[in-house]
Amino acid sequence: MTRRSPWIARLALIVLFLFAWEAAARGFVDKMFLAPPSRVLASLGEVLRTPGVLDALKQTLWELAAAFALSVALGLAIGLAVGLRAFPRRTFMPVVLLLYGLPQVTILPLFILYFGIGPASKIAFGVSHGVFPVILAAVAGVQNLKPILVLSARAMGATRAQMLRFVVFPHMVPSFFSGLRLAMSGVLLGVLLAELYVSQSGIGHFTTLFTQSLEPTKLFGLIGMLAAMAIVLNEIVRRAERRFERFRWA
Repeated sequence: MTRRSPWIARLALIVLFLFAWEAAARGFVDKMFLAPPSRVLASLGEVLRTPGVLDALKQTLWELAAAFALSVALGLAIGLAVGLRAFPRRTFMPVVLLLYGLPQVTILPLFILYFGIGPASKIAFGVSHGVFPVILAAVAGVQNLKPILVLSARAMGATRAQMLRFVVFPHMVPSFFSGLRLAMSGVLLGVLLAELYVSQSGIGHFTTLFTQSLEPTKLFGLIGMLAAMAIVLNEIVRRAERRFERFRWA
């Protein structure tokens, strides 16, 4: 029996989608609103030559990296502090869930008020979207930990760092990296929303600019670059997960 190749099915799905997009853009939709993928691909060089686009790509990538790193650091610290003990978990988890359910875009003006219109507000708003999935994933991972393992580690004289590394972390790996993927999507959303509404630089600003000037070809080219950026960042997380798979408990 031959082994199936999932990447062939993925490639076929992508090709089918692009074919349908090309047909719709050329035959059914006004070209002022939908550019065919062939034209979008041919325009990538023109998009990159647009003054400020390359700097905007670098700035957005830097903001994404900074916001994601802060989300992971804060989310992991808060998740462990809340999840490892029953009293903090019962006390603070409802607050975390309440804040997570709050529509973040409604408090965007507060971020602008406190952090200004520079990169700090984009990073902070990205963190507000990315930190909660990490907290919830860390708490969920800690819940998989059997209390007897903690008691045994303490009885054998394990330090707090050793307990986190050899007892707590192996139980967190599956849920934690699922949270990282959600956090990456959330950070991307938060940074781009902030750039769309309050920035005069970054990819969000050029997305608004190309939309208002009715340049769908450049707009879709820019969206394609954003998609490629998101794929690369998620691939980094996936490779990190594979690297840490050996820490999982059987």
